[in-house]
Amino acid sequence: MAPRDSTLRTLVWTWGAPLALALPLLAAPLVLSDFRLNLLGKFLTFAIVALGLDLIWGYGGMLSLGQGLFFGLGGYAMAMYLKLETSGAKLPDFMSWSGLTALPLFWEPFRSPVVALCAVVIVPMAIAAAVGYLVFRSRVQGVYFSLITQGLTLIASILFIGQQAITGGTNGITNLKTIFGFARGAAATQTVLYFVTLFCLGALYLLCRRLTQSRFGRLLVAMRDDENRVRFLGYNPVTLKTLVFALSAGMAGVAGALFVCQVGLISPSSMGVMPSVEMVTWVAVGGRGTLIGAILGAIVVSLGKSALSESYPEVWQLAFGALFAASVMLLPTGVAGFVRRHAARLGRRDARGEAGARGDAAAAGAESADEVEAARAEAPATTGR
Repeated sequence: MAPRDSTLRTLVWTWGAPLALALPLLAAPLVLSDFRLNLLGKFLTFAIVALGLDLIWGYGGMLSLGQGLFFGLGGYAMAMYLKLETSGAKLPDFMSWSGLTALPLFWEPFRSPVVALCAVVIVPMAIAAAVGYLVFRSRVQGVYFSLITQGLTLIASILFIGQQAITGGTNGITNLKTIFGFARGAAATQTVLYFVTLFCLGALYLLCRRLTQSRFGRLLVAMRDDENRVRFLGYNPVTLKTLVFALSAGMAGVAGALFVCQVGLISPSSMGVMPSVEMVTWVAVGGRGTLIGAILGAIVVSLGKSALSESYPEVWQLAFGALFAASVMLLPTGVAGFVRRHAARLGRRDARGEAGARGDAAAAGAESADEVEAARAEAPATTGR
């Protein structure tokens, strides 16, 4: 009975929790205004980043503080195409303001949507693979890996700010009015973008779920717990780490591209150190190593941040920091870990109750059997008299 209950709980957690989260998200366009729907769509792009971060941190044990870099690279790749589409035959406005008279050579391929969509995934993955291979080959791990990724993010954001003529500088790439020929701000376009984002989130969740339940996922967990033992067993941790780091970077790039489509701009502030740290809070609050917890954490934290900034614009940052600190101290395993732990506790309590009931029934049956035997023993004596 116990193994059956355990299997049922696993099934409910694996598919019941995602369905419980997916149904409200599918129904959101029916009840939310255009502004709120666009805001929720933006939060779903954050959930994609959190999903990739949970894959490398929760399962692989590698805390990356540079996911904002890959998010920004994917966003800039998409924004370059959208800016050229909006500008038409003209030079993008920020280039004209900076004194350029011709489009930079590396911008030319981004006139093609196919090139832009490929760059959204390939560029972040290529950079992550190159950096990851060099870092992991040197057996850098722990806090040193986190500091390296944070430093790369800081360098990239400063570089993008300094290249005003080709990246838009501090303002970034803005005023993106169309997307694949459609008006980006139209209600119908925003609804389609919302469902596209939701579909991408669901597809990437299924991909991550498949990976974590496969042999690759078990190797990730083993590597997180004891990397040397995995190496002694004949596996190469450098390859495993590089692959999962590149995959998470590609997911962040997809999220950045969808973010640009949702909000119509991208700037270095979206790829700096602070956004990268905030991405870590999403996974920490939701729960590491759960996937669904990372999605839930990104949405809940972003909703809380938005609500606090609207209601308390003067002190919302202090309130948000206090809320995060309280959640980490009270829920060290995150919301998903808390729910899973208490569900398992209730399951064990029910199992003990059933076992106790069966024991009582068995004891009562034994007493009844003893009484019957005693009655049978007395019956012949009574008959003889």
